[in-house]
Amino acid sequence: MILILIGLIALIIGFINANIYSPTQKYSNIIKLVGILIILIGCAMTSIVQIGPGEVGVQKLFGKVSNNILESGLNVVNPLVDVVNFDIKTQNYTMSSKHDEGDIAGDDAIRVLSADGLEVIIDLTVLYRVIPTETPNILREIGTDYKNIIVRPICRTKIRDNAVYYDAVALFSTKRDEFQQRIYQTIETDFKKRGLLLEQLLIRNITLPPSVKTTIESKINAEQEAQKMTFVLQKEHQEAERKRVEAQGIADYQKILSTGLSEKQLQYEMIKAIATSPNAKLIIMGNGKNTPLILDGK
Repeated sequence: MILILIGLIALIIGFINANIYSPTQKYSNIIKLVGILIILIGCAMTSIVQIGPGEVGVQKLFGKVSNNILESGLNVVNPLVDVVNFDIKTQNYTMSSKHDEGDIAGDDAIRVLSADGLEVIIDLTVLYRVIPTETPNILREIGTDYKNIIVRPICRTKIRDNAVYYDAVALFSTKRDEFQQRIYQTIETDFKKRGLLLEQLLIRNITLPPSVKTTIESKINAEQEAQKMTFVLQKEHQEAERKRVEAQGIADYQKILSTGLSEKQLQYEMIKAIATSPNAKLIIMGNGKNTPLILDGK
């Protein structure tokens, strides 16, 4: 566009110089020719527009937006058209309480009130992309700063609107996935109306008030102690059961010995037991009528 303006100026100067007597009058035709060449070069350069990968171009002429979208690569357009590029790749927007971690420096986390009236701090990352066919409407109705005009306020508002249905502890533990799915559905609907496609919604962190956090930690410790005591009681019960079985086995053994062994079997067991002893043994069999039998002389 600048080259075209320079060429027009040179062409005008050439016509003016041709009608005014001056030492440079003889160069008027050359000035005109140079002006025409500059205009042609400018038109050629502005007529060819390169759109990068992952982008589309929207044409704008004197404030009027065209519905014809320019795909990535080289495109021939009207030299007077202004082309606005839109990134259609996946983009992310992070709102975090940590400094320099989110898109806005400082504490940019979302503070919400839960159903029990407690303030909960939520860190969030939104993954989204621009729908290519909707880029002309986005340029007309929103502009190029859709991140701050649409993405940020809608996400913060919908999270606050849905957090009031959950208690603080439920948001932190049992209802976290349900809460994330709920806000995903509401944000996705609003994004589509504005030409954006929500790909994923990530709740990165939920911070509870210090008093609630202390209560939860105390509850967890109490549950762990209860589980430990249950384990100890189970172990003692198993040990008592083992001793009962052992005692029953001994009793059964003694009962068998007392009722099932004959006198000769008892004498045999006694001889076998004494024979394994390192001391000298004198074994008398019967009622004293038999001759003593020495098994070991040591």
